[in-house]
Amino acid sequence: MPFGPVNNMAHKTGKKFAAAAKQVEKRPYKLDDAIALVQKIKFAKFDETVEVHLRLGVDPKHADQMVRGTVVLPNGLGKSKTVLVIASGEKIREAEAAGADFFGGEEMVTKIQAENWLAYDAVVATPDMMRSLARLGKILGPRGLMPNPKTGTVTTDIATAVKEVKAGKVEFRVDKTGVIHAPVGKVGFTTPKLIENANTLIGAVVRAKPAAAKGKYVKSATVCSTMGPGVALDVTVYNAKMV
Repeated sequence: MPFGPVNNMAHKTGKKFAAAAKQVEKRPYKLDDAIALVQKIKFAKFDETVEVHLRLGVDPKHADQMVRGTVVLPNGLGKSKTVLVIASGEKIREAEAAGADFFGGEEMVTKIQAENWLAYDAVVATPDMMRSLARLGKILGPRGLMPNPKTGTVTTDIATAVKEVKAGKVEFRVDKTGVIHAPVGKVGFTTPKLIENANTLIGAVVRAKPAAAKGKYVKSATVCSTMGPGVALDVTVYNAKMV
C-alpha cells in the first residue's frame, strides 16, 4: 500500500482547505480585514508566505505597458535572502563587508556555467561584469536571477544593493496574463506589519502604472497564504488614488 499515506494526506489537506475557504465570504474585503482573515484561517504546520496577486488592465505584449519594478518592504520577508555578488577588484571586498553570502569575479560565472550552480536567491553585479554574465542568460534568465539595472541589481553601489536585497527588497513584474504575484511576509508576522508590507507593495505597483495603460488599472486583487484560499480585495481605493 505505498500510496495510502500520500492519498490520505492529500485528503486531509483538501478538507482543511475546504474548511478555510468556507470562512471566506464571496465579497471584496478591505486590505486590513483580508490580511487578518488570511492569518485566522491558516492551517499549514509551517510559517506560510503571504502573497498578493494583482490583475492589471495592461497588455504586457506591448513594451509601453510592461509593469516592472522593485520595492523594499518595511518589515522584510521573514527570511534573509542568499545573495551572490559578481564584481571585480575593490567591489568584491565591498560585497563581503556588506554581508553578501557569495562573492567573486569571473570564477563565479564559470562555476554557474559549468555546474548550473543556483545556491542563491539573488544576483548583484557591477556593470563591467555584464558582458561575462551574458553567457548565463539561459541559466539565470528563466529563474528571474539575471541582474538588471532597472531592478538595481546592476550597480556600482554594491553595499546598498546587497543590504536592500537582504532587508526584503521585492521585485515585481507583470506576467504574460497581466498578473503580478509577490510575497509580502509570513503568516506569523503581526497583522499591522503584514498590512504595512502589502500596502507598500501595492502602492509601488500603482505608481508604476504605464502612461499607455487605459481604463481600470487594478482589475482585481487577492491576498492568500501559500496553502490557503484567496481573499478578494476591494480595489476601488487603488484605482481612485495613489496608495
